[in-house]
Amino acid sequence: MTALAPDHHLPVLWHEAVDALQPKSGGRYADGTFGGGGHTRLLLERSAPDGRVIAFDLDQAAIERGKTLDAGDRLILVNASFATMYQAAQAADMLPLDGVLLDLGFSSFQIDDPSRGFSLRHDGPLDMRFDRLSGPTAAGLVNELDERSLADLIWRYGEDRNARRIAAAIVRTRAI
Repeated sequence: MTALAPDHHLPVLWHEAVDALQPKSGGRYADGTFGGGGHTRLLLERSAPDGRVIAFDLDQAAIERGKTLDAGDRLILVNASFATMYQAAQAADMLPLDGVLLDLGFSSFQIDDPSRGFSLRHDGPLDMRFDRLSGPTAAGLVNELDERSLADLIWRYGEDRNARRIAAAIVRTRAI
C-alpha cells in the first residue's frame, strides 16, 4: 500500500483508536471521517490481507488524497457525510460492519489551507465549509443574514454569550 505523504495529518491517539476496534483479516470497517487517511491506512494494514474499509468525507480534497492509497477493492471512498453510512455500506455489500471509527473535528489539512477559512493564522476567504460545493460560505452568511439570524447563528455554533452584540456590530459595519 502506498504510504500517505510525509506531511500528512497524524490523528491523536490513532493507534489506540484503531486498536480498540481490534481489526482482523476479513473484517469490515467504516471510517466516518477520512480526513488525512491516517486511521483508514492503519485499519487497512491491521486487517490485511482481505479486510475492507469504507471511508467517508464531505471534503472532496480528502477523497482525492485517499485515491493515492493503493488498496485496490479493499478501500471504498465516499464523498458524503457519515450520516449516509448505512446506505453506502449496504450498497457496497459491507454489512454488517465489524467496527466504526469517527474522529470528529477539523484535520490539519483544513486548518493549514488558507483558502478554507478555518484558521486565523492565514489570510484567506471566509469559507468554512467541509463540502466546498454545497451551502453558503461563512462570508455569505455574515454579509446576508439579518441581525437576529446572525446572532442566533453565532450563539448556536460559536456559543458566544455576546452573540447579539457581535451580530449588531457586524450589521452596523457592513452597512457602511
